Order: sequence, then structure tokens, then C-alpha cells
Amino acid sequence: RAWAEYVAVPERLCFKLPDTIDFQDGVALALDSVVAETVLFELGNLKPGKTILVQSAAGGVGQMICQMAKSVENVTVVGIASGHKEEDLKPSIDVFIERGVDYVHEIRKFCPMGVDLVLDCQCGEEFSKCYSLLKPMGRYILYGTQSICAGESKSFFSVARSWWQVEKLSPLKMYDENKMVAGFNFRHLLYKQREHAYIDEALKQVWIRYLKREIRPVMDSTWCFEDI
Repeated sequence: RAWAEYVAVPERLCFKLPDTIDFQDGVALALDSVVAETVLFELGNLKPGKTILVQSAAGGVGQMICQMAKSVENVTVVGIASGHKEEDLKPSIDVFIERGVDYVHEIRKFCPMGVDLVLDCQCGEEFSKCYSLLKPMGRYILYGTQSICAGESKSFFSVARSWWQVEKLSPLKMYDENKMVAGFNFRHLLYKQREHAYIDEALKQVWIRYLKREIRPVMDSTWCFEDI
């Protein structure tokens, strides 16, 4: 179906694009921005004056998270990404940390108490590091499992090993430390749990942010269907 010009889609999975937003920007915004909107404001409860850590800040969702976070007063955004992406991220982050660096050590230099919110799409062994950086009343939100599932060479055993590296967290530990952990899986919410109304409301908020110029899609290039 990827090469089809028209595809039949259930009405419940169709969401209206405002007349003031073109299709190109609408497509670029729809998925990544709904995830960013949900993890930042619904689950993350981002408020003025907070400090957030964004894993894979140069990814599609990561860039939307950084842009949205800067719309909140006095929020400090710490982004982790590959070194060559630093220039692209400068407008929307306050502190850049190159991937591969001991980011826990680097963050402790300017945030001895840690951060208020961690948004992670890596999982794996990164979970323990991110969780350790949370302040009391801090929140860790997982919205992807890139370190477990990514890569062509991933075998069943390598995936199992990555899964095993994830710290098994007890509710009592969170209770004692006053920390919160949550997750967001867009695909499951939409297709398995059928929360179409929630997605529709989140999209409406995304369109508002776009029209207020709080966010802008980042596109490398666009292609005509017949040129692919």
C-alpha cells in the first residue's frame, strides 16, 4: 500500500487538518507533535522553571519536544544528540551534550540536584542513568525503545540482553524516592486501545501551537510521488 495513490482508511482514523495549514506541514507535524504534546504536557506536566532532559533531541519527536518546551517560561532544555547536530538544535535547547559523553556527570555539574523531567526514547541501560538524574517529584517518561529494537543486526538474544539491562523498578522504590515513571506508545493508544478521541484533541492542540508559531516542522527535503 505504500505505493498507492489512494488508500481506504476507517473514518475514526481520519483527523481534520485546518484550512490554514498545508498538507506538507500537516503530515510533518501530525505524528511527532502528538507524541511531544502528550509526553510533555499530559504525562510530564511541564511547568515554568523546570529543567528537562531530552534523549535523541535531534530526532523528529525530540525536536518537537524541544520546540514545545521553549514555549513554557523559564524552562531549561538539556538535549543529547550526535555532535554534528549541535548547530541545528541551538535555537531550541539551552545545553547540548554529545552522545557518548558521560551525560550524568555533565548534568550534575550544573544541576547538582538533577532534573525535573526526563523524556527517553532509548530505554535499555539508559533507563537507570536517567532515573538516577531525577529530582524528588521528578518524572521519567519513556516513548520509545530505540536501543532495544533498532539496528539491522539485532537478534533475539541481543534484544533479550538489552531488555535484561533495563532496571526492574519496584513501586516501593518510587514511593520512597518520590519519583514517577510513565510510558507512551502512540501506536497502541490509537490502534489497540482505540483512543481516537484523545488523539483528535491532542492534534487540535498541536494545530494551535503551530498557528501561534510555537512549533515548526523540520524537513530535510520533499519529493513528488512520481519521483520516488
